[in-house]
Amino acid sequence: MRTTIVLARHGRTEWHHGNRYTGSTDLPIDEVGVQQAQRLAEWAAGYAPDALWCSPMLRARQTIEPAAAALGLEPTLDARLRELDFGSAEGKMLGELPPAVAKAFQLDPVRDHFPGGEDPAAAADRVHEVFDEIGRAHAGQKVLVVAHNTLIRLLTCRVLGLPLNDYRRLLPALGPAALVRFRLQDGTVGLEAYNVPAVRMETLA
Repeated sequence: MRTTIVLARHGRTEWHHGNRYTGSTDLPIDEVGVQQAQRLAEWAAGYAPDALWCSPMLRARQTIEPAAAALGLEPTLDARLRELDFGSAEGKMLGELPPAVAKAFQLDPVRDHFPGGEDPAAAADRVHEVFDEIGRAHAGQKVLVVAHNTLIRLLTCRVLGLPLNDYRRLLPALGPAALVRFRLQDGTVGLEAYNVPAVRMETLA
């Protein structure tokens, strides 16, 4: 039995446009983000997932709303899909942080995560937990999940057995509203696509 889970990053916000750490700050998507959400909805209408799951954060909910309307599905909101709290880095760019903090983070973003922020290993645990639950609840189905940049990269490392502290080096980019597709089959998880715009995902089916 094959189960497919597609994770989409939320659409762009004003802070993401400026490459500021947004984390637990509950910002709405901006005008570009609205367009990205609409493109995601157009892709989802063709892909026809059986279920929708979403982070409860505003930017994620606004991103999934057009898809939910197009599909006639109600998203399941789960707090374990929220983005990490970045502590002292919230609202700042990396270059605006104290040099010692920024350097330590770049060398090992798990061990030396931002002061006052969530431990990335704990975030990986919670998102892996809900990922497993989604797979069990929707065995043999297709699921679309809207979540967040760092959280999705941590999950990708966790399920593929990659070192968490290498998530920034191994997975350096995940664009707004871009897709990551996992296949769950025969007790294993495989990565079928990463950082693919919604309009191109069907070419990889």
